[in-house]
Amino acid sequence: MLVKTYGSAVQGVDAQTITIEVNAGGNVAAGKQFYFLVGLPDNAVKEGFQRIEAAINNMGFRMPRLKLVINMAPADLRKEGSAYDLPIAMGVLGATKQIEAEKLKDYVMMGEMSLDGTLRPIKGALPIAIQARKEGYKGLILSKENAREAAIVDKLDVYGVSNLREAIDLINGELKLEPTFVETRDEFMGNQHQYAVDFSDVKGQENIKRALEIAAAGGHNAILIGPPGAGKTMLARRLPTILPPLGLHEALETTKIHSVAGVLPPESSLIATRPFRAPHHTISDVALVGGGSIPMPGEISLAHNGVLFLDELPEYKRTVLEVLRQPMEERKVTISRARVTVDYPSSFMLIASMNPCPCGYYNHPEKDCVCGPAQVKRYLSKISGPLLDRIDLHVEVTPVSFDELTSMNRPAETSQSIVERVVQARKIQAERFKDIPNVHSNAQMPSRMVREICQINKAGQILLKTAMKKLQLSARAYDRILKVARTSADLNGSAEIKIEHLAEAVHFRSLDREGWTG
Repeated sequence: MLVKTYGSAVQGVDAQTITIEVNAGGNVAAGKQFYFLVGLPDNAVKEGFQRIEAAINNMGFRMPRLKLVINMAPADLRKEGSAYDLPIAMGVLGATKQIEAEKLKDYVMMGEMSLDGTLRPIKGALPIAIQARKEGYKGLILSKENAREAAIVDKLDVYGVSNLREAIDLINGELKLEPTFVETRDEFMGNQHQYAVDFSDVKGQENIKRALEIAAAGGHNAILIGPPGAGKTMLARRLPTILPPLGLHEALETTKIHSVAGVLPPESSLIATRPFRAPHHTISDVALVGGGSIPMPGEISLAHNGVLFLDELPEYKRTVLEVLRQPMEERKVTISRARVTVDYPSSFMLIASMNPCPCGYYNHPEKDCVCGPAQVKRYLSKISGPLLDRIDLHVEVTPVSFDELTSMNRPAETSQSIVERVVQARKIQAERFKDIPNVHSNAQMPSRMVREICQINKAGQILLKTAMKKLQLSARAYDRILKVARTSADLNGSAEIKIEHLAEAVHFRSLDREGWTG
């Protein structure tokens, strides 16, 4: 008897339905293999047959000793992973008339099985659910741990089951199981501002807070340079709290990436806050950008719609830093393999931090640096010019004084009050770029557009010329200063770029590489 069940394969951040055809019939000679699995399955899929046989027997059913031919279509697409255990097992039981095979066509099923039939969670439940709804399936059957994640897709019945027996009883109509229900918008709105940190935790550092506010308002990349213990990491970790709240579409896109990577917490649903990723400096280029023999999203994609924080930037391998350049420009990364090419979105804000020199105390107001000028230059040269060219704000972080640290008179500004100004500035930019594709913030403006939108008066030109000469700023700093000045003006609600906006932008470029060591 021929029976068809349906699973799904994840490619990039999207899914493709897989038809699993099981044909049972014909005797098998003693000692010969009785099952044949075709359709480009990898080793994990092939090994699953041993789990399937044990699970079926342990659930009180029988594994037939008939010839079983199992085809996974489309046959030219490689099937990877252990999540096909459940649809194959259900197909075998349907083909041998141990369950009602007629209802199998209504469901997509995915799940790895233990030897006792218990279902384990899978990766990519959200894109699988989206594809199942798109193709008009009645429901999706998978493990309980994945049910809430998949249930954010409406107009699709999602059933979370604990084991093979529950899936069988559900298909046979012997188990009345309510579909998992998640009120997506309520869940999203209720978790939007759930951050464990806040800018009110930071004492002093008003200049640095202003720099991060500008970065958030314009989508600018920034680098924080300062001695150990000055608060660089503390400030960077609070940046997501002042970014505009995620939209529902952004939240779904972000959740899909985390679902495919398998990093969503158990029984979670929608990611409602902007991600913050801080990989260690020993990370490889593949782990950062994505790829591998089985392509998976890397850290830059997991930071999509959020912040990628690279602490101690010069300690990263140069090859790792160089692979960032193209994704930062294109806001996506393309992974190419012999059989498949996948795209992962990677629209993130880069925030980096570093010591100014190997000892960490170059330009420190109180402690002496023991590094010579050549050592400082060598240390800074670990960061290439093309990468630094993509960072708009260079911010010097100085240590907080004892008086500021212990002051209780003036409460620090909260993230909520800062984000209100940021959102207002983003609204101005949204109106400015509404007719321009792929440009949504000031940081994304190409050079041609900068000349058109960031015009300055005669006094501003004189100021900028003087600043570039005295501070030894490089030519590449010119466009960056204008972009940052435009964002500063947006924050102040000014239609024109004024002298004070330019002066503020110049201040945040004073650590440009060519002038840093004097």
